[in-house]
Amino acid sequence: MLPRNFVLISLAASALSQTVDLGVPLSWRKFSNSRPIDERKSISQNAINAFLPQLNTGTAEFNGIGFWQSGNVYSAMANQDHIAGTTVNRDRVVNGLNTAFSLNANYDKFGHRHHLKQEMISSTTMRSGGHKVRSMHTEHINNLLAHAVATWNRVSQFAITAAQASAGRTSVKNFSLSGTCDGVTMAGGVFWRPTTDDQSVNSVTTGLFLTLSAYLAEITKDSKYTNAAILSAQWIKAHNINSNNIVLDTVNGHDCSRSPASWLFTYNSGKFVEGLSVLASVTGDAQWTSLYTVVSNAAMKTNAWAGSDGIITEGATPNENNDGAGFKAVFIRGLHEVFSRTSNNDLKILIHSYVDVQYNALLDLAATGDTYSSAWHGPPQSFTSWGQLAALDVLVSAIDAN
Repeated sequence: MLPRNFVLISLAASALSQTVDLGVPLSWRKFSNSRPIDERKSISQNAINAFLPQLNTGTAEFNGIGFWQSGNVYSAMANQDHIAGTTVNRDRVVNGLNTAFSLNANYDKFGHRHHLKQEMISSTTMRSGGHKVRSMHTEHINNLLAHAVATWNRVSQFAITAAQASAGRTSVKNFSLSGTCDGVTMAGGVFWRPTTDDQSVNSVTTGLFLTLSAYLAEITKDSKYTNAAILSAQWIKAHNINSNNIVLDTVNGHDCSRSPASWLFTYNSGKFVEGLSVLASVTGDAQWTSLYTVVSNAAMKTNAWAGSDGIITEGATPNENNDGAGFKAVFIRGLHEVFSRTSNNDLKILIHSYVDVQYNALLDLAATGDTYSSAWHGPPQSFTSWGQLAALDVLVSAIDAN
């Protein structure tokens, strides 16, 4: 583990967006496309349709991928309806979520091993029953919103409050908390696992809670969700961004030790910027706009998961499932949320270009009909659930980001 003072985000991050270079790297491969919108809608819906034979309606999961990855398929389906202006996927999404929720206590198939996965499903709920799908029946909206609130209530037990940080303890853990790391409060961080002995506080868990809280704040106007989102955003900003503005993975809540600096995953940055974009809309606070601009720009231009051509290499495992396939789907979805909310035209152009790099790579290098490899550089291959999962958010986002 690295020293406690390994990296903190620059205190000047909020000012960086005023001068950050949002230009599109000319080394990126094919960062535009001229496909008409109806064709783009068809390409993404056909990819969803190619996935549907893998759906086990009894479990609400898709064969070949796990519970949390299946949740991301539902997110893509809900976004497809929202962006394309259809209701084609609505009933499957609603039925799938209701089934998953009914089968799993606390919305969590993994019991005491993971609670971040239950919130991944709840993030889908926001797209299916919240502001995203206008055509949803009122009873569906209310039902799915209730699921989201219940999930928030469950996960909030594992979010460190200011009082707990000050006291150095929480009732859900059997060890003493380090109330501050590097002199900054640990309030707002969310533990990765609910077991009493697990000490990890993760960016993705915290980012998921930030995002869920921000969506709930937007929908309900309840300040408790806004305050929770702000606290979690502050935690990641203060504790878990490196000097290149890439979101890191884990801080130990007991002794402030860190995960290796090489643990750089797309979804940590992706979920963070998604949550920040919603929080900025809710609060009107320019610091969050500045921060998501800085982090989005860095995440699209880093060499941690892409080469000079801009094509994401994470999760490129054609022969077996890999969490990274789901990670990069979360990443692209988060960037699309930024695209849909930002008023910064240069950032919009950059995200549009980045999405098109991935889109053209999938269609040119990794496609077999309506199915796609998880290796976006290719070559094409026969259908795999994880390859299709990874592609969906790119294909859906490209409808809008052009």
